[in-house]
Parts: sequence; C-alpha cells; structure tokens
Amino acid sequence: MSQNSRQLAFLALREIQRGAFADVALDTILRQTTLPSLDKRLLTELVYGTIRRQRTLDVLIDQLGKKKSQQQPPDLRLILHLGLYQLRYLTHIPASAAVNTTVELAKYNGFTGLAGVVNGILRQYHRLTSASNTPDPLLLPSSSTQQLGILHSYPDWIVDVWLQQFGQSETEQLCRWMNQSPSIDLRVNRLRTTVTEVEAAMQAAGIKVVRVPPLPDALRLVEHVGRIQDLPGFQEGWWMVQDCSAQLVSHLLDPQPGEIVIDACAAPGGKTTHIAELMNDTGTIWACDKTPSRLKKLQQNCDRLQLHSIRIYVGDSRTLSQFHQQADRVLVDAPCSGLGTLHRHADARWRQTPNSIAELTPLQTGLLAQAASWVKPGGVLVYATCTLHPAENEHVIRQFLATHPAWKLVAPDASSVAIAFTTADGWVKVLPHQHSMDGFFMARLEQQDLLKP
Repeated sequence: MSQNSRQLAFLALREIQRGAFADVALDTILRQTTLPSLDKRLLTELVYGTIRRQRTLDVLIDQLGKKKSQQQPPDLRLILHLGLYQLRYLTHIPASAAVNTTVELAKYNGFTGLAGVVNGILRQYHRLTSASNTPDPLLLPSSSTQQLGILHSYPDWIVDVWLQQFGQSETEQLCRWMNQSPSIDLRVNRLRTTVTEVEAAMQAAGIKVVRVPPLPDALRLVEHVGRIQDLPGFQEGWWMVQDCSAQLVSHLLDPQPGEIVIDACAAPGGKTTHIAELMNDTGTIWACDKTPSRLKKLQQNCDRLQLHSIRIYVGDSRTLSQFHQQADRVLVDAPCSGLGTLHRHADARWRQTPNSIAELTPLQTGLLAQAASWVKPGGVLVYATCTLHPAENEHVIRQFLATHPAWKLVAPDASSVAIAFTTADGWVKVLPHQHSMDGFFMARLEQQDLLKP
C-alpha cells in the first residue's frame, strides 16, 4: 500500500483538527484522489480509526515520550497517532512498515529534526508489545470511568452516562462495539421489488448480503462494496440505505394506507420514504424541515424511489400551527446528540459535551409539544432519537406526559416487529452491543379521545 494514502490521511486529520467534520474532510480528499481501492480503504481506516482512538493514542504518546502533548507540535502528534494506530490496531500491516512509513511521513512534513523522536516512540511501543506474555503498556488509573475512557477512547462524561444506565460489564461491551467500523443496511422498497429479488441481484453481482430479522425489508451488506450508487437496483429505486434501527421507527408508527401522516423532522427522508412505502404510497405525508438543502435531498430520494404521496414543507416544526389536529399519526425523529451512532461518526464523541446535551433538550421538548397538537383525537405520536442519553429520551417523554394528561405511553402490540426491542416500561430501545444495530430510543404515545365517554 502506498505511502500516499498515509500522507492523505495526515492531511485529512489536520483538517479535522482545524474544525472540519471527519466525513466531510475524508470525502473531499477521496473525491480528489486516484488511489487504488485498497489504498482508499486504508486511508479511510486510518482517518476514522485514529479519530476514534485519539484519547488512547494521546495517553500512550504521553507515557512513552518525554514531551507532554501540550509541548509537541500538533502536526507531529497527528503523525504519531497514525503510526501508533497501525501498530496497536491494524494487524495486517507489519510493524516495520508502520514504523518506517511514519518516520518518512514526519520527514516529508517538515519534522526531519524530530524523526528520531517518532522512531523512538514507535519502536519502544513495538518492543513493549512484541514479547510474549507482555502486559499492555498502556497504564490506566484506578477510576472505572477513566479506565474505560482511556482504554476505549471516550470522554469520561459519556462513559459515566452509560455506566449509570448499563453498569460496568455492559458499558465495556458498548464501548467496544462503538469502535467497530459500521455496517451498511439497505431497506428494500416493497413497492418496486422484493427482498428476495434484491438478494438475488446482489448475489449475481458477487455481493454478499444477509437478512436482518425481525426487520422484514432489511438486507445487510457483509463486506466493503465500493460506491453505493453502483450496486444493483440503486438507480431503479429498489432500495435505500437505512440502518435497521431507523427502519424500526416507521414500523412502530405503523402508518396505514390513506392516512394523513406528518414527519416533523423529515430530512433527508429515510423514515419519510419508508412511511410512504408502508402506506402503499397512498394518503398524504407531510415532510417538514427547516433546512431547504436537506429537503432537496429528500426530494431526490422521493424521485429515485418513485414515491408520490409525500408533500414537502419548509419550516420550523416548533412554530407550525396550521396542522392543528390534522394528522392520524405524527413522527418526531428529533435532533439529538447521536450517542447511539458514534461508530458511524468518528468525531462525534469529541464534539458533543454535557452543555450541548443541555441545549438539545429544550429543542426536543418544544418539537414534541408542538407536534402533539397536530394529532387528531385518538391518534398516534412517535418520538425517536438515535442517542443513548436519558436526558434526551426517557426524561423528555416523562416531562411531556406530566404536562399533557390526555396522552399515554403505549407499548407496541405483539404483532409489531418492535416488540422484540420493548422494555418492561414500554420504551422501545435498541442497544448496539445486544442487537448489532445503531442505538435508538423510541416511544409510542397515543392521544385519548376525550369526547368519548
């Protein structure tokens, strides 16, 4: 594999360090390069992997080196990250190659005078780990939170949130799971084809897929497949990329043909288009979002999937009053911290903070309260997030129920695919380390018809 992939990884990491989102920085570089596919895969692994593991790598560098992080040039630290990541986490790259290419990377980027430091730190790590029965050279503090945070590379506050919910063992499993590379799930468009037909087309093209029970329309890609747009059936609208957890949301909503449904936070349209498919593209689905550029993506998805029942509305759902008691069902797929999808967004664990959570909860509460006013008496309201933080999930619903006595939490019935993920309290929760899907929280709320005796 070429040294160029490592140099491009360094450039991407530098952009991320300066504030760029990881997926945007990497995508920009991938579009500009003509690297072979194997080198592109290495580039992707290096960028996302080092971002995920940066706390672990920083602690290792501080313990192995003589200069603390604040004394080292930031660009040199990124280069050390790349080298140590290969030594610690990539078993298919020989240690000598990882060390030598990282030293050359330091020289190429103006650190010739510090190349010996890079070489010394990497070789010291390799010596400490190459002998049989040698313990991990990473020294951990006594605190359980800090141990998990350093070992698996998370901020302490996220580890604390999970420890309080799941305990030590499950939190460690969750931390490990969230450091895996994400899988890609497809949702088959039942109005255009069948799961069996898509499965056969993929297999004919040499692409391995597996079904994901209990989701009836889901297929999971087993291995890296290159450009999604080149897969069989994409142009024909046979399927859409959507994680199985997200597919579960529309099944919980359970929309029926001919109904009026409102999606309060619709863009880019994964759940909106799924709702249309479940309704046989009949009735009316209002897709609301305040961001026109994201709604443009929703329209593109509607066009490709050949769906016609979706009506797009640009506006902030917290202030829309024209839908008062118009909908049979309403979905609030609320903006959230995304703590259930940290494996997909390598830098999200470092971007979110307790303060950002505190800023999100009033938004979530406001969206839910306004969306409730859109539901007809006797109708259904589903609240969903892709986070694993009680402040954005259970606390939001409990606050809503305390101030809206006409509503109650209702567990899905036994025939729903969501029943397999339902807790004793009636929440629908997808836990990644248990279900091998994105982490999700869902609550199905039903409004009682107060006019009935």
